Amino acid sequence: MAKHAIFTMPFSKVYPHYIAKAERKGRTKSEVDQLINWLTGYTPKELEKILNKGIDFETFFNEAPKLNPARKTIKGVICGVRVEEIQNPLMQEIRYLDKIVDELSKGKTMEKILRK
Repeated sequence: MAKHAIFTMPFSKVYPHYIAKAERKGRTKSEVDQLINWLTGYTPKELEKILNKGIDFETFFNEAPKLNPARKTIKGVICGVRVEEIQNPLMQEIRYLDKIVDELSKGKTMEKILRK
């Protein structure tokens, strides 16, 4: 069975879209980076390397230093699908990231997004 196209897409191709979505709503690149750090454990320096190397989404999540256990509390709909019902683990990780960036762009406080 062929992999979904997003799995092999370089993370660096989608990252600018996350930033643009946040900035359109008055949020910052720094906040997006904070969300990525919270979700995956990547430091800003590690994230920079990933962006420069063209690492794909599958590798990005498979090599994440520390996936946050609180990510499992992310609920809701993204792209018409409930994130908590996604069966493919990698797709679910990608949609967790999509969902928290969406929450950021909708004006949710960082405290609530980070499930504190």
